[in-house]
Amino acid sequence: MTNKESLRDFLDIDKIDPQEIHAILDLAHKLKKSPLAYRPMEGKTIALIFEKPSTRTRVSFEVGFRQLGGSVTTLTGAEIQLGRGETVADTGKVLSRFVDIAMIRTFAEHKLYELAEGASIPVINGLTDTSHPCQIMADVMTAQENLGDLKGRKVVWLGDGDNNVLTSWIHIAPLFDIDLHIVCPPEFAPPKALLIAAQKRGAKVSVNADPATARDADIVITDCWVSMHNSDAGIRHQLLEPYRVDQALMKRAAPSAIFMHCLPAHRGEEVTDEVIDGKQSVVWDEAENRMHAQKAIICWCMGVNPV
Repeated sequence: MTNKESLRDFLDIDKIDPQEIHAILDLAHKLKKSPLAYRPMEGKTIALIFEKPSTRTRVSFEVGFRQLGGSVTTLTGAEIQLGRGETVADTGKVLSRFVDIAMIRTFAEHKLYELAEGASIPVINGLTDTSHPCQIMADVMTAQENLGDLKGRKVVWLGDGDNNVLTSWIHIAPLFDIDLHIVCPPEFAPPKALLIAAQKRGAKVSVNADPATARDADIVITDCWVSMHNSDAGIRHQLLEPYRVDQALMKRAAPSAIFMHCLPAHRGEEVTDEVIDGKQSVVWDEAENRMHAQKAIICWCMGVNPV
């Protein structure tokens, strides 16, 4: 039985003890082996709040929570008008009277933190414009399945350096002692404050503009060039075109290298068909692992270990 003192929010990876991140991933691997064997959420309900459209986040959370034995209520921003007419913190207080845990996928990071501040139930970051920790937990899980120990692995990110998925990779880099190389045009470099904070935590992170950095990479990662909150599509396509992941670039990587993309992919833009459909691509396992990783996150937030 969960008690109030054992409840925890999953807001950003850099806000959580590294040992807890490792424990969540260990649980995710176990849950994947027996996806229907554990039902610790019997009698519990999760509220899923979507201000941004979603495919993988919605389906993975809905199916995953039901596999854990619970029920789901899904809300869109238009339905609840988050932060309009009622403060986000007050919405958190209200939801806490009806459900046991909440996930929010939103634009502004402050809404995530305001919801968590008002709620007396756990809150999970399903994505903001700033970070995407659930995705990175699935990414690391997928990398472990394919490469084993990630210590010292060369991870190369190509494309937009000011990206929410990349932010969470920067957050998690020191926890696994990976060598993270960010390859991007100078116009789209990561915020300096983010890099400085990560380096203080022991992250091995470098930034340059040369796609040849992908040589001998163990993991090659990219994301779409234009996100939902970007309004400068034209200049983005022009500046990011040299960072497209194609077969020639993948040949520079290590023979055992894997290609990752959080999806949805814009084929022919940030990645070619031959790469995303090729034998080095693990994007479909990566997508599935969102569900297993999030089930483990839910259990951690609720203070239960069903395995």
